[in-house]
Amino acid sequence: MPPASPRRPVRVTIDGREVSVEEGSTLLQATREAGVDTPTLCFLETLKPVNACRICVVEVEGSRTLVPACSRKAEDGMVVRTNTERVRLSRRMILEFLASSVDISTSPAIQTYIERYGARPDRFGPPQPPSNTRDAARPGIHEPADGACAATVSQPAKIDNELYVRDYSKCILCYKCVEACGADAQNTFAIAVAGRGFDARISTEYSVPLPDSACVYCGNCIGVCPTGALMFVSEYNMRQSGTWDESRQTSTDTICPYCGVGCTLTLRVQEDRIVKVDSPTGNGVTHGNLCIKGRFGWQFVQIREKHKVVPT
Repeated sequence: MPPASPRRPVRVTIDGREVSVEEGSTLLQATREAGVDTPTLCFLETLKPVNACRICVVEVEGSRTLVPACSRKAEDGMVVRTNTERVRLSRRMILEFLASSVDISTSPAIQTYIERYGARPDRFGPPQPPSNTRDAARPGIHEPADGACAATVSQPAKIDNELYVRDYSKCILCYKCVEACGADAQNTFAIAVAGRGFDARISTEYSVPLPDSACVYCGNCIGVCPTGALMFVSEYNMRQSGTWDESRQTSTDTICPYCGVGCTLTLRVQEDRIVKVDSPTGNGVTHGNLCIKGRFGWQFVQIREKHKVVPT
């Protein structure tokens, strides 16, 4: 293949500061180049932007509406403002709507943004109760069904397998899990967005239970979920019992032992026990993706039975 031709530089003014980025870069990349911390929820570098959450919107001179920084391409001579009152109001309203309708107790990013923008979700009603105050739907019980209206977000968590829990009362419809399960990573297409408007929700095909779907349990949807709507069973059980404590956890990178691909695993360890496994998105081998063995096949490490050795 011939070498790619170099891209011409594009000059953009961000909050009064001129920065230069490569042609084809987004405004989000330009703002980061300028040192501006632009909030994102539905965006991930390894996934195609879907413009779902709209919290990254910025003001572009000459544009009638605010534009999503995660997908809008930078153009030469653009003048962008990221912290105007119009931008702050839009972000504040989005956060208030989200936090007043879903459980954000396991979403530290949203909580941080709420504090940053002075959002008051209580203006739109009482907050959703944390999941540990709601009864979980046990295996074999699927109420409310996957087809339940997304407007009624307070619902039991779905526990229909031994690996991960789906708690859609925390789902903000960022579509990250759909993209990770689809063409951007796994190409399994076990989940998708079903319904329209207030009835939009993440669902398996024909709303079947997860074990009956096309899911291969790679867990890549868990790795990209920003709110904890998808969670390891191990983490979920520890949170329910009140023993989950991230301040006492350590992270260690290692290489998956199951095959020769060489995927990087990040082991989350608490009290000398692995409690969950993920992979760094910046890794050139995995890009944050794993298979079922890499993400869930670590229990053998914790088998510590001592076998008595009989001398011969």
